Amino acid sequence: MEEKDSISRDFDFEFGRWNVRHRRLKERLAGCDDWEEFEGTSETRAVLGGNGNVEDNFLNFPDGVYRAIALRSFDPVSGTWAIWWLSANAPHQLDVPVVGRFEDGTGSFFAEDTLRGEPVTVRFLWLNTGTETPRWEQAMSRDGGKTWETNWTMDFTRA
Repeated sequence: MEEKDSISRDFDFEFGRWNVRHRRLKERLAGCDDWEEFEGTSETRAVLGGNGNVEDNFLNFPDGVYRAIALRSFDPVSGTWAIWWLSANAPHQLDVPVVGRFEDGTGSFFAEDTLRGEPVTVRFLWLNTGTETPRWEQAMSRDGGKTWETNWTMDFTRA
């Protein structure tokens, strides 16, 4: 197989510069229905010859600015992506990667993690990837994915 045949194009929709509208629950898995909304920017570029990318984020939280990156890599053998989050607030700690794939333009990625010392399942969804307004959503589950609480959304528009 030639290298070009094993390059995933799943995240090509996200390359470039974006304005981002964030909506985030103030507290996760606590019965909270109080959302905060804020603006940000994002810029994504390919790495690893196309089978990876880095999304550099600037988030303008109500209580101050925040920098973070999403680091993604594709495994052509399994056909899956892994996504890690690295925050400037914890610069030596990568979050547990979510792993998954795209089907029919929707990306679904999962990980087992902890929140406040309790086990949770984390889900990332990439939606509307074939449009000019893609959306990312994060959700968590305490019951192994039977029920989900969406706790963060990011709506992207071209900068």
